[in-house]
Amino acid sequence: MRTIVSVIGNGVCDENSKRAKIAFEVGKALVDNGFRVMTGGLGGVTEYALKGAKASEKYKDGDTIAILPMYDETEANKYADIVIGTGIDLARDVITANAPIVVAIGGGTGTLGEMANAWTLYRMLIAIEDVEGWSSKLAGTKLGETRLYEKGFEDKVWPAKTAQDVIDIINEKYKYYNLRFQNITFNGRRIKDIKKS
Repeated sequence: MRTIVSVIGNGVCDENSKRAKIAFEVGKALVDNGFRVMTGGLGGVTEYALKGAKASEKYKDGDTIAILPMYDETEANKYADIVIGTGIDLARDVITANAPIVVAIGGGTGTLGEMANAWTLYRMLIAIEDVEGWSSKLAGTKLGETRLYEKGFEDKVWPAKTAQDVIDIINEKYKYYNLRFQNITFNGRRIKDIKKS
């Protein structure tokens, strides 16, 4: 089974912008290296990432996935193979943030929320530096408490400048990401374990 990588970022960007170019390169590099690419499925960074994925010589039908905030699947960009119209608006950001690996490219408040969700969900989070937006501001930082992985492994938002950096980080670090979000807790106990009185 091929691992899904979610690419998140600005919903609008010029095709000649650095964000569009790096999104295209990241999408292509991911498919070149055997991954599938998932995005929010609309415009901007998400469109260029899926366009890049489809440009890979290793592209196969089903390698590009769009998780839309609306029900209408015709709203997806033309590079999406699998389109899921969720109808849950901003709550769909939790789905895009729950891919095993999340790559942020620029981004405004929506991307900031997705990055926070990815961190909470124990997902590997890579942020592109040197582009305007939250990915550059948060690259190399921790978004909260240190998440406890294998002894000696210190987790953070992994900074990357190029598509090859993204692939190198995944190849080196992804093996440590074995934790999964279990459930919402209340006073230290999982909600599903709390018995009604």
